[in-house]
Formats: sequence, C-alpha cells, structure tokens
Amino acid sequence: MTTSLNDAGTLMSYEMAEQPAVLTRLAARAATDMSAVRELVPDPPVGIVFVARGSSDNAAVFGRYLAELHTGRPAGLASPSLYTRYRAQVNWGGYLVIALSQSGATPEIVSTCAQAQAAGATVIGITNEPGSPLEEVSNLLLSTDAGPERAIPATKTMTAQMLLVATVVAAIAGQETGPETAELPAAVRSVLRDQHPVDELAERWRDIDRLIVTGRGLAYAAALEIALKIKETTGILAEGISTADLRHGPIATAFAGSPVLLINAGGPAAADIKELGSMLNVRGGQAALLPLSTSLPEPAQVIASVVRGQQLARALALANGIDPDSPQGLTKVTPTT
Repeated sequence: MTTSLNDAGTLMSYEMAEQPAVLTRLAARAATDMSAVRELVPDPPVGIVFVARGSSDNAAVFGRYLAELHTGRPAGLASPSLYTRYRAQVNWGGYLVIALSQSGATPEIVSTCAQAQAAGATVIGITNEPGSPLEEVSNLLLSTDAGPERAIPATKTMTAQMLLVATVVAAIAGQETGPETAELPAAVRSVLRDQHPVDELAERWRDIDRLIVTGRGLAYAAALEIALKIKETTGILAEGISTADLRHGPIATAFAGSPVLLINAGGPAAADIKELGSMLNVRGGQAALLPLSTSLPEPAQVIASVVRGQQLARALALANGIDPDSPQGLTKVTPTT
C-alpha cells in the first residue's frame, strides 16, 4: 500500500506519542521487576555482558555504562559473530547476560544466548514479544509491554528497553528505590508537546547529506541511537560518535564542514560537550545543541534526549518528502544469523 505524503510519518508519530504511557507502566512495575532480578541474581555477577543488534544495541551501550558504574563489575557488549561464525568456546560461569531484542526473534541473539547459558551464564531477556524464541533461552524474561510497533523505526520499544535496563541495573546494584526516573514520563510528554525547536533545526539542516552526532558518557548511547534514527528515516549519512573519539582525528570532518549535533544530558561529561561546542564555534563549524529543556537525573535525561532525537529524525524525513514509517529497503525485523 502506498502512503501519501499527507499521511507520512503517522505511525511513527503515534508510537512516539505512546511513550509516556509505556514508561509509566514500566515505572509502576519496577519494584516487581527488581524483586525478580534479585531472586535470580542474588549476588553481583563476575561480569555483565549485553547482547543486542540495531537500536537494541544502543540501549545495550546505555546499560553497559550504567552497569559498570553502579555494580562495580566489568560490563561489556558481546560479539554474536564470535559464536555464530567463529564458533568460539567460552566459559561463561558466573556471568550475567542481558539480551535485548524488540522482536525476541533475531536468530544470532537467540543462538548466542543459548550458547552462553549452556556454558554457565545466567540470561535475562528483554523483549516486546513474550513467547518469542528469546524466552526459551532466558532464565528471566522482562517485557517492555509497549504494544505493537508498526513503524519501522523503533521508538517506544527503544525507550522502554532503556528504562528496563536501568531497572535491572538498579536491582543488581542493590538500590532499593530503583532508577531515578520518576519524572521521566512527564518529561517525555513535555518533549513531545514541544515540536517547534526540532522543526527549526530540521529546516536549517534539510539539505544536509551527512551529520555527526556526539555525546559522552551515558549520552554516547543517545548519540548512537539518534544517528541511527536519522540514517534509517532519511538516508542522511549520520555517525554517532563519542565526543572523546571525535577529537581523536574525526573532528577534521567537522572542521571541513560536516554539521555536528551535540547531546548534553548533564552529568560529569557535560563540560566536554560545552568545550567541544566552543571549539567548533571558534573554528566556524556547524554545531547545534540538541534542544532539550528538561532537567532530570542524567540517565532519565539521556532517555528524554532519545525522544527528542526521534522527533528530529521524523522532522528531517518529512522536510525532505520521505515517509519515515517505511524507509526504503528496511524491514521491521532483520533476521541476522
């Protein structure tokens, strides 16, 4: 079915608008989820490894930072190809694996979890599809409870994953009250009601063909996710990169004219973003700060930043006559093996 330009982006817009309700449900459920996690993982594990692809991989980056910061255990990202292509034999004894898959059906995520579990890992699955293959290889499955998501760009399932990851980490870290996200649903609602700053930025950048999106610390995950949303909805070559990595060579592309979107979520890395912005302004770079007026604890601010980035991706697509619901050549589930 062909979508007219008047209807373009309606699914994405509708699903973005559902995020405050989804986040409210997950926040109300947090105590129950934390209890289930503590029962499964009574002591901090030897290490924590996240397994994911696509948008879920960006939620995993967010989790990796939170986990190492708050649990005092090493945390990292798995490389599924080590198991599906190289047939690596690894001792997973004492490790916690947190697998994120919106569909719960990506073959390489499921098979990697199965191998890790067989080799001694405890697996927590996070998905929007209970009863999916991921449940069969998980010791505990947590549902994002976001309802069907029909637009190809993941929006409500992505932010739901981020909140669930924060909840799991809080449980493992022994936090009694859960993540500092009480104000998040209201803040996201406020972001969604305030489209004007994003429309202005989209109009300013409607003709760009490349974009650098940068953040540091927890905000690095937001930079990765916003860049992915812009790539898949518009075809613009957007690169998400750590602010520290950007300064190690790639900043030459910014000095050569590539626009730069700065993600400032507060916290210890905020000064780095401000310094980079000043440097780019002095050198005549095209830098813009992601417009976000909310003031939340850093993890919640990162999630709110992702929502603002979703708005920007959709606005850039529409400014260029593209339907963000159905980007060319993409499908909702990518069956990598």
